[in-house]
Parts: sequence; C-alpha cells; structure tokens
Amino acid sequence: MPDRVRKVNYCYLTVPHRTGRGVEVLGELRDADVDLLGMTGFPAKRGKAQLDLVTERMAPIRRIARAKGWRVSKPKKGFLITGKDQTGAVHRHVRKLQDAGINITAANAVSAGKGRYGMMLWVKPKDYRLAARTLRAK
Repeated sequence: MPDRVRKVNYCYLTVPHRTGRGVEVLGELRDADVDLLGMTGFPAKRGKAQLDLVTERMAPIRRIARAKGWRVSKPKKGFLITGKDQTGAVHRHVRKLQDAGINITAANAVSAGKGRYGMMLWVKPKDYRLAARTLRAK
C-alpha cells in the first residue's frame, strides 16, 4: 500500500508556557467536537508556547477562538503523510523535496503502531505548490 500524502490546513495560537494551557485549548476543541488531524506544541519566545492545530476544517477552530478570545494565525498549509512504517519511510519524502530544491521548514514524524507511521511537514508558502506536485499530494 503506497503512502498517502494529504494537503492540510493548520493555524497556530500562542499561549503562556504554563502547565494546563494546552489541556485547556484541547479540551475546548474536544468539547466543540473539532476533529484534529494533528497537533504539535513547542516553546516559543518569552515564556510562550506555540500550538499548531492541523484540521480539514478551519471554521470551527476560528469560531471557538473568537468565543474564547484566542488569537489564531491566518490559515496556513502543510502536508500529512501516512503509510507503512518501514526503514526509510520518512527519508523517501524528504529526499523528493531535496531533489526538487525545496527546503523543509519543519517536520514531525512518529511510528503509529501496527506497522504504520505518520508525518506532518511544512514548507514555505512560495514552495507549497511545487512541494504538492513533488509529493503527489491530494
């Protein structure tokens, strides 16, 4: 079974880098029945943390953000790759982008168990269309 490369939307919000802030955000999204395809969080500058929220539908996140007073970024684009976990699975996609002269802004990959893996990756907006063609993203 070949890997599946999907075009996805995401936005990010910045929260205080304190215990419980991520739980609060994720809880609000859960309570509103928002289906996330992925989430990544990491420290940002000056005591803040950034939460990237990957979804197929941005409207529910934006609606909750307005209600809660969260400042979310404009919608951005990335890729979600899933497939059979095997040696070199991530390398294959990274190499395709390198061969096309596309620099990866950020990437996260993880073994998902039962022989599967997943990866989220981001490229600069100017490279997105070429990356989508290179990766054969749907």
